[in-house]
Amino acid sequence: MRYRRGGRAGVVAALPMLAVVTVPLVALASASSPAEIAAGVRHPLFLPALWLSARTTVASLAVIVVAGTPLAWWLARSSGRGVRVAELLVDLPVVIPPAVMGIALLQTFGPNGLLGPALASLGVRLPFTAAAVVVAQVAVSAPFYVQGAAAAFRRLDEDLLIVARTLGQSPAGAFFRIAVPLALPGMVTGAALSWARALGEFGATLFFAGNFTGSTQTMPLAIYTALESDTRVAVALALVLAAASVLLLVPLRTVPTLLSRRANARRRRA
Repeated sequence: MRYRRGGRAGVVAALPMLAVVTVPLVALASASSPAEIAAGVRHPLFLPALWLSARTTVASLAVIVVAGTPLAWWLARSSGRGVRVAELLVDLPVVIPPAVMGIALLQTFGPNGLLGPALASLGVRLPFTAAAVVVAQVAVSAPFYVQGAAAAFRRLDEDLLIVARTLGQSPAGAFFRIAVPLALPGMVTGAALSWARALGEFGATLFFAGNFTGSTQTMPLAIYTALESDTRVAVALALVLAAASVLLLVPLRTVPTLLSRRANARRRRA
């Protein structure tokens, strides 16, 4: 007897969790009128927070991709106890509460922290600056890119890399001309998830960078500040941030598929 996919019982069983995920978003979408959303966009908190979130998340994503790609390659192509320990360390920020990560960053880069005095001797002050926002975002969102890129590198056909080397490619040439193009869909997905996590970062940023309008106040912190005085403004800001997440979700679903098709075509030609 052939097993039927889904079925009415499967739909009924899936409804509770689907409701938990979607009903709050529907409630948020229906909580404000277009006029209230427009008022939220015109609020003094909005544009500085939006601009700060935009530039800090782009900067943090650039740092994550540049520094995380070699780490992902090493994790994917190596084995042993050291690699397992490194994978555990990479995954830690996913399970550690963001507030704890913020305190840890303070204990690392604060005036009395592990590296604080050395940085102070160089004239560098990191906590409660825009650079601290970037550091907090990198710390909490890097695992999403590293995990995605490492998984993509693990799926590579080893024979293609061997052929590239036999045809005269250096290790770096085989990496950039073969490995990266073929693993690009997974890398893009990981980068998008990492960017989304950085965009929504709250706890580590609040503890390590503070909540100063125009300098360290990102969109989530602006929502928190607005909630203390005007719920309607907070809802409007939340809707804008949710809309940005939805706009991110569409390319997150489509771009990796297109890249996968191109990678498969390239693989067949190879």
